[in-house]
Amino acid sequence: MKKPVIFQDPEQMVDFIIEHAGKELVFGTQLGLGKPNNILNAVYRRAQRDPSLKLRIITALSLEPPVPGSELERRMLGPIVDRIWEGYIPLDYARDVRLKKLPPNVEVSEFFYKAGAFMNNPHMQQNYISCNYTHAARDVNANGMNVAGALLGKKEINGQLMYSVGCNADTAIDAVDIMRKKEKNGCKTLAVGEVNNNLPFMFGDAVTPPEIFDAILESPQSDYSLFGAPKESINTTDYMIGLHASALIPDDGTLQIGIGSLGDAITYGLTVRHTHNDQYKKLLEDAGILEKYKGMINTWGGTEPFRKGLYGSTEMLVDTFVDLYKTGVMNRRVYDDIRIQRVVSAGLCPDDRKVTPEAFRQLVVDGAVHRVLTAEDVAFLKRFGVLKATVTLQDGKLVDSGNTAGADMGDVENLKVVAGTMLGDTLKEGYWAHAGFYLGPRKLYETLNAMDDAERALINMTSVLNVNQLYANNKYGSQELRVLQRKNARFINAGLMVTLGGAIVSDGLENGRVVSGIGGQYNFVSMAHALEDARGAIMIRATRGEGPKTVSNVVFNYGHCSVPRHLRDMVITEYGIADLRGKSDKNIIKELLNVTDSRFQEGLLEQAKKAGKIETDYRIPDAFRNNFPEKLEKVLASYKKEGLFGPFPFGTDFTDEEIALGKALRTFKAKAELSKGAAAKGVLGAFMAPIPDAAKRYLERMQLENPKDFKEKLLQKVVLCALKDTGAI
Repeated sequence: MKKPVIFQDPEQMVDFIIEHAGKELVFGTQLGLGKPNNILNAVYRRAQRDPSLKLRIITALSLEPPVPGSELERRMLGPIVDRIWEGYIPLDYARDVRLKKLPPNVEVSEFFYKAGAFMNNPHMQQNYISCNYTHAARDVNANGMNVAGALLGKKEINGQLMYSVGCNADTAIDAVDIMRKKEKNGCKTLAVGEVNNNLPFMFGDAVTPPEIFDAILESPQSDYSLFGAPKESINTTDYMIGLHASALIPDDGTLQIGIGSLGDAITYGLTVRHTHNDQYKKLLEDAGILEKYKGMINTWGGTEPFRKGLYGSTEMLVDTFVDLYKTGVMNRRVYDDIRIQRVVSAGLCPDDRKVTPEAFRQLVVDGAVHRVLTAEDVAFLKRFGVLKATVTLQDGKLVDSGNTAGADMGDVENLKVVAGTMLGDTLKEGYWAHAGFYLGPRKLYETLNAMDDAERALINMTSVLNVNQLYANNKYGSQELRVLQRKNARFINAGLMVTLGGAIVSDGLENGRVVSGIGGQYNFVSMAHALEDARGAIMIRATRGEGPKTVSNVVFNYGHCSVPRHLRDMVITEYGIADLRGKSDKNIIKELLNVTDSRFQEGLLEQAKKAGKIETDYRIPDAFRNNFPEKLEKVLASYKKEGLFGPFPFGTDFTDEEIALGKALRTFKAKAELSKGAAAKGVLGAFMAPIPDAAKRYLERMQLENPKDFKEKLLQKVVLCALKDTGAI
């Protein structure tokens, strides 16, 4: 097998790429963190200088640190960007996409966007590729990919140099496999990688030998800081959605969630359930959740602490999954060998780990090993910890520490000796999570790097062809294996809107503009229906906007659909759970009206009546007619006083001053959008009032404690007005 060419200079690698792939490059690279930034920048800069080089970049979620749009934002964001993204190498093409300055010989296509980033960007709207995550590797190749690039970890394992595409095992290897098949038809293709020694080396299916790559960039400039995605604050709306969702997750189950404040809210709900169970149950009672949804919770979820624990099968390894692992919630183990998983799923291995005589006997009965054990059988049993590592097979006999037994397990005496003296204590090669990629705050990377290899190896970073679907018996295992692993699965994702017919709007608007992308949402919704004991839920905030501009996210109908209504399952808003699976249209409408903000219930009900979709005399039950934000704030108020349900329960990269300023300035901006006059009046009042001592630390943070001119004085008064409006001063 040929070894990759090692480069230290990105420019020399570009020469190599052009020499071998030509001057029409379709560069496919990973979503999010897994991009080889130095290679991409060098290729893009070459295309900028050379108009004869045609470059198309196909990827998803091109990350950029936030860019300020005003002087006030510059003062707020500048120190944050310098602190959080210090040492990160930005993507030049991403900057020019944002600025709409791509040269005519360069095109960028993505299949998933940062939410809302390209709403007014014609290039990105026109070149968006809509596809399920499981089809991304296929579709990037269908678009002519001839260069595949990835960010890599590097490690010597058992004396052999190995690479890991662990931050993006989601599509990396699959895309290269498909691309290589095109070489048989004469296509020139290249796989290139960039080694970053700050990248946590992740195990599982992400580990690959060097031979898969044609060229590797490895130089000090490649060890740039990884992109950190700061935690979002969690507000009352998100907490209430997460609280409802947390009660639908059973012990001894499987969990998939995504990034963001809604996913964090679920994780926090599970954490409180596990570590503060009395308060958790009381909150469920205070919020009326137990009264309204007791039957659903008893059937599909639970409220007790986690005894057996959960297993994660998720396209994204979010940082809070690691928090759940640390607190003992993510404690269930699965195995990527169907023979072992069968005996575990049969309940023969307590805590999914302990080796028992019953498990060993069942392996023999199932034919997982030969009745007369062979050397291969013994190696298999030792690999997974069923037999002690010291057991050997000598002349047809099993030998260990003076104990011997014949290899024929059909002999009761042999079986008794092996079961009594030669079994291991704990199964090996178990996983608490299978995941496709990871991305998060710096704390996530620090935590993963701080783990030893054995602990990191409990996470299998793998393909979305594994975690996002059941069907297809491929190199990642059989459908039977996936079904056994994913018992009691709950797949929980976020949407923008839901129609009264049960259709979900998640990725775009009815005018055709793309907000984000479908990602793996459809895959998980479909899988929830395919697995007998699974459920899928879409989390939707009941409203958006402020004051008189508030609108409902539960709508009668809409001209775009991400998940069709025939795949409806559960919808969760801050006001409750709508169980839509298998229900008739009129009952779907009733369920959704029960979780709609009460300011919009009657209007939606009237639309349904006019369309003949619900009885003309139907009335929303009284128990669901008090769906107002103020009620939710009241429910959580006492728990917040006890130190629970804070804005950043899992920590934050922001200072206390930045948190307060961020909230204040967002509130002021919303106020100004509603009424410029009211905002101006508040600023004018700040001009007339003395500066309170409590404001000085905030003004120092914004470098406005001593304004130099009228412009700075005006900015100072805006900040003071904003802080006063939110009660910070």
